Amino acid sequence: MPDIRILTEAELRGLVPLDGDAVDCVEQGFTTLAGGGVEMPPIMTLLVPDHNGEVCVKTAYVPGIDSFAMKMSPGFFDNPKLGLPSTTGLMVVFSSKTGLLEALLLDNGYLTDVRTAAAGAVAARHLAREDAAHVCIIGAGVQARMQLKAMTLVRDIKSAVIWARDSAKAEAAAAGLRDDLGIEISVSSDIAEAVSSAGIVVTTTPAADPVIQADWLQPGQLVIAMGSDQEHKCELEPACLAKADLYVPDSQAQCAVKGELRSAIAAGLIAGDQSFAELGGITAGQAAGRRSDSDLIIADLTGTGVQDTAIATLAGSRADAAGAGATFTS
Repeated sequence: MPDIRILTEAELRGLVPLDGDAVDCVEQGFTTLAGGGVEMPPIMTLLVPDHNGEVCVKTAYVPGIDSFAMKMSPGFFDNPKLGLPSTTGLMVVFSSKTGLLEALLLDNGYLTDVRTAAAGAVAARHLAREDAAHVCIIGAGVQARMQLKAMTLVRDIKSAVIWARDSAKAEAAAAGLRDDLGIEISVSSDIAEAVSSAGIVVTTTPAADPVIQADWLQPGQLVIAMGSDQEHKCELEPACLAKADLYVPDSQAQCAVKGELRSAIAAGLIAGDQSFAELGGITAGQAAGRRSDSDLIIADLTGTGVQDTAIATLAGSRADAAGAGATFTS
């Protein structure tokens, strides 16, 4: 049996920061997905309703990559009340050739946070107006903070506004981001005003009921919906999708079951058999993205297994170069 590399969260944080390389890595994953040949089964989800929890398992085999990752991602959304993070997890890496175990990435959800934020940056790179400079972030957790940082990697962001149900958390997030990013960041108690004022709006909540209404959306905006990744979640009023000039899913099949598209279909606002160009089709140049500065665009990002294999591959290559990690011989 081959040696198994074990990488800790601390090691992975050092190896895989949220940077341009991470964004490019995830973008290449989307492009490869659009090219065909990727095997990406539906997400397996275990719900733990007694404790407001869920566990998602995602994976993808990507032709040309020597390994594939299987990611287990728990989200227990009452954990902050206990002083614990709401998301954790790990990735298990196998050989694409033999199926033998190659590595354990004990990231506690960090790599998921990076690849999710990187996906937001990919959407903004291809779909936001070139002059988009003001961002509205809905939510105040880890992903909210990382999404704003991700936006600054692909656009010249000058300012941002944060809205969250917990205003104290919003203030804390804004203070930390001001120090990290050096831009003007405010906190709003008026979500409608915060949304309507921004060129890019990013939603990062586990909401089961819509937090954004269609009437708030303006021409030229890009709305990146990150939070709806289960059948019971919904961050956008379904009418938002009907109002959009362009709707872009990361995976239409997945979004029709777990994303904002599911709610719009259920509301009868979008036909179940309507076809949309996916984000990978746009990054691959197979489909057009923004056509006009006045286009209202919605990106529905539920998180794909190809992103997990992509970011795990980046982590593995950097660990090889650095000689990082412990080796377990079975």
